[in-house]
Amino acid sequence: MLEESSTQAEESRIRAVYAKRKAALAGRRYSYFDPGNLFIIQERERRLLAMLERYGLCPLEKQRILEIGCGGGFWLREFIKWGALPENVVGIDLLPERIAEARYRCPQGVTLLCGNAAKLDFVDASFDLVLQSTVFSSILDPEMKRQISQEMLRVVKPGGALLWYDFFRDNPRNPDVRGVRKDEIRGLFPNCEVIFKQITLAPPLVRLLAPRSWLLCTFLTMLRILNTHYLALIRPRG
Repeated sequence: MLEESSTQAEESRIRAVYAKRKAALAGRRYSYFDPGNLFIIQERERRLLAMLERYGLCPLEKQRILEIGCGGGFWLREFIKWGALPENVVGIDLLPERIAEARYRCPQGVTLLCGNAAKLDFVDASFDLVLQSTVFSSILDPEMKRQISQEMLRVVKPGGALLWYDFFRDNPRNPDVRGVRKDEIRGLFPNCEVIFKQITLAPPLVRLLAPRSWLLCTFLTMLRILNTHYLALIRPRG
C-alpha cells in the first residue's frame, strides 16, 4: 500500500509540473527553426542511427517499438521516418493531453495509450525496442523508477534492446527534474549490458552558440566535457 501511495503521489506531482511547463513546451525553444534545438536533434539522430546499425538493430521495418512517455509523438514519428511501420509503433504517456497531441500528429496505425508505464498492459517479450527519452529524470520517486525499469525489461524480447536518452547533470534552475547517472542506470537495469555515449552539448550553451557557429558547437560536442545527456543501449545479458 505504501508503494501504491508513493506512485500515486508522484503521478500527481508530474501532472502538476507538466501543466506549468505547457507554455514552454509549445515555444520556439523546441522548434526545428531554433538553431540550437536543430543542432541537438540532428546530432542525436546521427548518434542513435549509428548505434542501431552497429549493434544489429536495423533495419526497422520488422521491429516492434514501444516508447515510454511518448509525449506528442516526436520519437514515434522519427522511428517511422527511419523505416519503422506505423502499425509496429506504440506509445504510452501519463498525460491525456499529450496523447491527444500524438494522435493528431502521428500517422494512422500508430497505437497510443494513456497510462502509467509502471504497469504496462502488454505480455512479456512484446517489443524489439523499448525507448525512454527524458522520462526518468522527470521522476523523483525511486520506487516509480524501479517499477518502470522492471516493466521495460519485462516487455523487451530476447535479443532486443532498451534505448535511453536522458540527462545526467542536474539543472540548478529546475528542481522538478534530477539527472540520472551511470550507477543509477545500472542499478535500475541489473544483469544488463549498458553501452553509454555522452552526447548533447549543454542546451543553454548550444542555444547561445548555434546561431553564430555550427562548427564551434560541433567541436565542443566532440570534446564531451560540456555534454549533458547519455545515449545508452541496454541489453539483458543472456
